[in-house]
Amino acid sequence: MLKNKSLLITGGTGSLGKALTKHILTNYPEVKRLVIFSRDEQKQFQMAQEYSSDKYPQIRYFIGDVRDKERLIRALQGVDYVIHAAAMKHVHIAEYNPDECVKTNIGGAENVVEASLQTSVERVVALSTDKACAPINLYGATKLTSDKLFIAANNIRGNNPIKFSVVRYGNVMGSNGSVIPFFIEKKKKEGVLPITDPNMTRFNISLQGGVDMVMHALEHAWGGELFVPKIPSYKITDVAEAIGPKCEKPVVGIRPGEKIHEEMITPSDSFYTYDLGKYYAIVPTTPHWNLEEFIEKFGAVKVVNGFSYNSENNTEWETVESLRELIKSHVDITFEV
Repeated sequence: MLKNKSLLITGGTGSLGKALTKHILTNYPEVKRLVIFSRDEQKQFQMAQEYSSDKYPQIRYFIGDVRDKERLIRALQGVDYVIHAAAMKHVHIAEYNPDECVKTNIGGAENVVEASLQTSVERVVALSTDKACAPINLYGATKLTSDKLFIAANNIRGNNPIKFSVVRYGNVMGSNGSVIPFFIEKKKKEGVLPITDPNMTRFNISLQGGVDMVMHALEHAWGGELFVPKIPSYKITDVAEAIGPKCEKPVVGIRPGEKIHEEMITPSDSFYTYDLGKYYAIVPTTPHWNLEEFIEKFGAVKVVNGFSYNSENNTEWETVESLRELIKSHVDITFEV
């Protein structure tokens, strides 16, 4: 799929960007060029120690911000595929700095769309979040807007064969700023794990699961689909118990903009949602391709009207034991039992 192709990852120095880099360089050694586009020079410097151009001649590091369309246009010269992972993602920081969140998550999405349309890009996959589904916080609202921009971009491409699609998933296990590394650090320093709400649940996906989903969309999307993975949920109390069974676990209350449970497909989405086996796909209300051909090609099965996919009502759950094993495989940590 990537043989002799050039690919650019915005936000390429983030957790998923680095996981994608490792996956691509390992599994697609004939990739022509892999461009890491981000605004953090220190993270680029650190990443270049592990993935140097001497060892991996395909890799390029490009300082830039998705807010800067001209810089994006320059970076996308000769690029075939784009994975858009750059975003402001911390809910409470977005609530306190709303204009900055809007500039990056919405303005940045617009710039990626326009820069891709103005260059020779063939495919764009944008990363979304469960918080974009029925959002109650600004971060989720900006990501929902971003999703809509990428999906609608298929309507303005004219004769350009470019395809835009979106992948939406829950908390990425072990990613920067997520609950697991936060709890591990709190355990080490204080022996106290603050619980926002004992009823809180979240979807859980591994970094590799996120990578696999992006690569699936990159290869198989027809343009306009929003892909959702079938993944387990966990209770926040089970995560705390898995990491620090002997730690104090005071209930501190939810932060501004947080939900008790997350949702990835609403009942309103169900009218356009198809089960593809490993993933769900929410298709455009007016796709520019033949829906019957899509159904036949992927063995797609329409979900029942009113279907929703919610972390509270999920049928698959992580347990304390399964979480502990997953964390052991992802993070160097010793557990007290």
